[in-house]
Amino acid sequence: MEPTGAMAEDDWAAHRPAVFGAAYRILGSVAEAEDVTQEVWLRAAAADLSGVRDLRAWLVTVAARTSYNVLKSARVRRESYVGPWLPEPLLTGPDAAARVLMDESVGTAMLVVMETLTPAERVALVLHDVFGFPFERIAEVLGGTPAAGRKLASRARARVAAVRERPQASRAETERVLKAFKAAAEAGDMAGLVRLLHPDAVYVADGGGKATAARRPVRGAERIALLALRQIEMRRPDAVRIVEANGRPALATYQGGALVWLDTVEIAGGRITAFRRLANPEKLEHAGHI
Repeated sequence: MEPTGAMAEDDWAAHRPAVFGAAYRILGSVAEAEDVTQEVWLRAAAADLSGVRDLRAWLVTVAARTSYNVLKSARVRRESYVGPWLPEPLLTGPDAAARVLMDESVGTAMLVVMETLTPAERVALVLHDVFGFPFERIAEVLGGTPAAGRKLASRARARVAAVRERPQASRAETERVLKAFKAAAEAGDMAGLVRLLHPDAVYVADGGGKATAARRPVRGAERIALLALRQIEMRRPDAVRIVEANGRPALATYQGGALVWLDTVEIAGGRITAFRRLANPEKLEHAGHI
């Protein structure tokens, strides 16, 4: 559909990353965020925007309201999700198909915590802390009062504070640890894997009932290392590469050219403290093949 009225193609291209970014942060799903972005585009293309003073704010508001409705309807599906839930990965490297506004709020660790928020808390936090919306506008999206929106954002901020305050390993250190983990896993080096894992490390896998994955978190360096080696023996992947997902280095494992695992990590003191493996093929589908 070609843009009409005041919505020029250049305007849409300039603001699309913000629209998609808002939807993705609220939903934690690339597929759902793309659907919301398309809906916002269609509404904007058909609307008379001559009286809109801040086009970006108008577009993000529509995206937030649409995402809020989607998230409320998706809660039942997520509550019945098989095993742990992880967000759909967003490829953000130089080869990524679409640009998106980047900051720590699209990191995997942050999105995992945000999944524990209510839909309203999530919208309030994203609109205020990421996009700088006043609570009067947030109230319009949520159908409440500015004071209620302020309380929602405050509660959400307290929930995600632990992630924001954790020291984040540099890109170089993350890549170094991932390369070492890859080498040790491919060599079947159990001791090498244990050295790269914090003794209290936690492993979380999302198979969604559609791929083999641990249904509960696995704790401890030795247990995680053993699990990683067993999975490689069972799957026998073709290739393992370091990619950029959600703004951070990640480990992508391929079989038959298709992405079968995407691993993201948290690192402290040079060792992995949290290892998250996404194996659900539906969530990996948009990431493509090699």
